[in-house]
Amino acid sequence: MRWDNLFDDLEGQLEHELQAEEIDLRAEEERLRLGRLSLRSRLVSLTRAPAPVGAGILRVALVTGETITIRPTTFGRDWLAADLLSADHLSADRSAADHRNGGRFGAQCVLPLAAIAGVILHHDQVAVSLAAESESAARVVDRIGLPFVLRDLCRRRKSLLLHTPAGLITGTIDRVGRDHIDVAVHEAGTLRRANEVQHYRIVPLAQIQLVQLD
Repeated sequence: MRWDNLFDDLEGQLEHELQAEEIDLRAEEERLRLGRLSLRSRLVSLTRAPAPVGAGILRVALVTGETITIRPTTFGRDWLAADLLSADHLSADRSAADHRNGGRFGAQCVLPLAAIAGVILHHDQVAVSLAAESESAARVVDRIGLPFVLRDLCRRRKSLLLHTPAGLITGTIDRVGRDHIDVAVHEAGTLRRANEVQHYRIVPLAQIQLVQLD
């Protein structure tokens, strides 16, 4: 065998091995990246996807058994705020409350990430949700937890519809503790007046599945 042919053969083998090693390295890096993905990061990627993929609209199954369609607007540490576009499998109590509330969807809501039982995707959305997050400066809202949001709603005296495993609660948050809230229960669409309050209820934060602004 001529020396130049031998060297060409060795060079080809080395190049092939280096390419294979680089492919394996990239595959391992991708496996590690996917292993670090959080539910929040995948939802953010879906929300920021180009319009043909979904226009930032998500179908979310809740642990309560309801399925809602939302357009997320803000992501906190363990929650998201969204426009509520539709909801399926409504309970009788929920339907009645919506009727009193004018039956309007498009209302704002706050969804704890822990209340999500699943996110329903079509084929194109799966790949989009796995995309690497774009580099962006961290914002204060990214570190804000659910209790902070509830305290703000309490301060603003907002009338709310709280979805819990035990049913729908309509009223106004009176105070927010470390792991619970106090709710003055009154009819949806009414203000919190002493003569309108039916009773008071302590609700653990872990039981809040969806907060809908009245």
